[in-house]
Amino acid sequence: MLFGMLCLTSPGLTRALPAYNVRVLAGHFFSSIAGSVDLNEDALQRTASVYVHWPYCLRRCSYCNFNKYISRSNNNDTMTECLQRETQTLLQLSQVSSVTSVFFGGGTPSLAHPSTIEAVLNSVSKHAHIPQNVEVTLEVNPTPLGRSKLKDFYHAGVNRFSVGVQSLSDDDLVILERDHSSHDALCTIEEASRLCPGRVSVDLMFGRPRQTIQSWDSELKEMLQVCDDHLSLYQLTVERGTQLFKQVQSGKVTVPGDDVTAEMYQRAREILHQHGFCQYEVSNFARHNAVSHHNLSYWKGRQYIGVGPGAHGRFVPLGEGGDCREARTQTLEPEVWMCEVQKKGHGTRRRIQLHQRELIEEVLVMGMRMTKGITHRHWQRFSPHVNLHRVFGTSLDVQGLLQSGKLILDERGLRCSYEGLTLLDSILPTLLLEIEQIYAPKQKDSFKVRKIGS
Repeated sequence: MLFGMLCLTSPGLTRALPAYNVRVLAGHFFSSIAGSVDLNEDALQRTASVYVHWPYCLRRCSYCNFNKYISRSNNNDTMTECLQRETQTLLQLSQVSSVTSVFFGGGTPSLAHPSTIEAVLNSVSKHAHIPQNVEVTLEVNPTPLGRSKLKDFYHAGVNRFSVGVQSLSDDDLVILERDHSSHDALCTIEEASRLCPGRVSVDLMFGRPRQTIQSWDSELKEMLQVCDDHLSLYQLTVERGTQLFKQVQSGKVTVPGDDVTAEMYQRAREILHQHGFCQYEVSNFARHNAVSHHNLSYWKGRQYIGVGPGAHGRFVPLGEGGDCREARTQTLEPEVWMCEVQKKGHGTRRRIQLHQRELIEEVLVMGMRMTKGITHRHWQRFSPHVNLHRVFGTSLDVQGLLQSGKLILDERGLRCSYEGLTLLDSILPTLLLEIEQIYAPKQKDSFKVRKIGS
């Protein structure tokens, strides 16, 4: 698994990093880089972001264990119709009046026809208000085919591209079994930036086989000469069941150790700071305030609707009388999902009612990923009767984290320090234990799991 948008930091970043530069960057680290303006309670209830999952790829990368499939039939029309219908169904079920962002992920959504993107956006606009110039992101595989369709995607309504470069080393791209070259990647970034200046993100991966700190430094500096204003850095984790796992197990391929990957992460933070980038989340860096507003909605615990095979969502089903937020998962397999959508309008396979403890845990885990952490006002929305100081301020274990400088609890709220963010995996269990001790006695057996279908 890559450490990134919805994952915790990987084990390679749980060790303490050298502290020699912490004071230099701390002020920049806590820069008020952004986020959208806080909404009132009613507005939050009536808004949501939309994630649309395109499950197909041309091939499976050696490190990938995501929910993706190799398409063996030309079913673009059926997939488009089903994405439209499920979008309509879930928007009606949520009764949201405004959509704050749309994100097309995958899989490889740049394999979809631009008309599919346009059709889904039209379905969204028919059932909810889309503010002018709202962020609409498409993940792009930087192949010649993906690059050739960028203009059409732009005209279909996309105004932000996320380019999956992963590496600027052609040898490494071969090991990762990517289907593009470094030249392809650079050309794609150039074209995407021409179409959407200031709204192009680049994904880079570190901890790759045979990678060194020196080669990583050089690669980052090369990328910074051509990239736009947003970078996402993911640490490669070798997952069981992948081709890369087999290669590492057999000794055919070696990956850097924890100390090396930790230093790579730290070096990236320094280099990006030197080039005007602010870190606003564990994996994400932006300059000129070019943050991902869609991802911020996840980290701030806001509602989102997941459309497509294997997509996840978090929203209150007001349309059927619901008053509690649910965690929803759509059916994984595309063919089965399409059959379900055609029969009943959606492919929801699993629903879990999230009561206060579950909500608070998600707010904590996601909010602590941000450099700004969790404000008192944000916490109060989900825990109106138990504030941050009561939950964490009297704990001896938390006091140890505060006194060591890894954690900060003050008038702004709760957040990790610059050094502490690199240790998030080891900090979260301590914080979650405090939540369990306060909320668990009140909520035994309080949540329900519903499986849809057989």
